[in-house]
Amino acid sequence: MARLIDGKLISKQIKDELKEEAAQLKEQGIVPCLAVIQVGHDPASTVYVNNKKKACAYVGIESKAFELEEDISQQELLNLVESLNQDDSVNGILVQLPLPKHIDEDVVIQTISPKKDVDGFHPVSVGNLWIGDKGFVSCTPAGIIQLLKRSGISIEGKNCVVVGRSNIVGKPMACLMLRENATVTVTHSHTQNLKEITSKADILIVAIGKREFITADYVKEGAVVIDVGMHRNEENKLCGDVNFKEVEPKASAITPVPGGVGPMTIAMLMNNCMDAVR
Repeated sequence: MARLIDGKLISKQIKDELKEEAAQLKEQGIVPCLAVIQVGHDPASTVYVNNKKKACAYVGIESKAFELEEDISQQELLNLVESLNQDDSVNGILVQLPLPKHIDEDVVIQTISPKKDVDGFHPVSVGNLWIGDKGFVSCTPAGIIQLLKRSGISIEGKNCVVVGRSNIVGKPMACLMLRENATVTVTHSHTQNLKEITSKADILIVAIGKREFITADYVKEGAVVIDVGMHRNEENKLCGDVNFKEVEPKASAITPVPGGVGPMTIAMLMNNCMDAVR
C-alpha cells in the first residue's frame, strides 16, 4: 500500500514559514503585495482567485483584486498591467488564465515585468529556468519538487518520466527534475510505446488532462506517482489523470486528488510573491 503524499499538510508548512517571514518584514515596514487580475466571470477562475486571496490573507500578503468585464479591450488590459509594472507597492502581478478569446494571452504574459512575473510564465522566466539562472518558476512544478523533497523522496539519479509537455507543467517540470539530477524522459500524445516508457519510471509525473488515464499497467512496482490532473468522475467526485484505486497498491508513494498537488500550486505562488520581495 502506497504512502500518501499529503499536499495539504506540506503546503501549510510552507505557508506557515512564509507567514513568519512576512511578519518579520512587516516589522521593517514592508508589506508584500500581489495584484490579481481576473477578466470575466468564469466560475472555475473565480474559485482559484478566491483561494489565492485567502492564501494571501493567511500568509500576510496584501492582495489587490482587479475584476474586469469580459468585453474589456486587450489594450485596456495591457494598460492596467503596465501601470502595475510601474507601481512600486506591487511585488507580483498575476493575470488569471484563461482569458476571453479576443485577448492574446501571450501578449499579456509578455507585458508583465519579469521582476513581477510570479506565475513564472514570462519568456525571461522560462529562459532563466532552462539556463539555470535565478527567476520565477511555474508554481505547480515548483510545488511538486517541494512535495518530493519534504516527503524525503530522493530525486538524484532516479529515472523520471513526465507525461505531458505543456508550457505550464510538463516542460518546466522536466527542467526542474534535470536540475535535481534525475534522468528525465518527456512523453506526450505522439509518444509510441507509452506504457513501456512509463513502466520504467522511478518517479512518474502525470499532467495530460485525461481523466484516470494512467492505470496500473503503466506503473512500475514501487514507483512514486505524482498526479497533476483535476477532473470530475461519473459520480461528480474529484479525480486525477491517474486511476488511483488501480495504481495506489502498486506505488510506493502517491499524491491523492484532491489534496495532493493542488494546494502546493497556491503555496508556491505565495513563495514566489515573497521571492519578489526578497
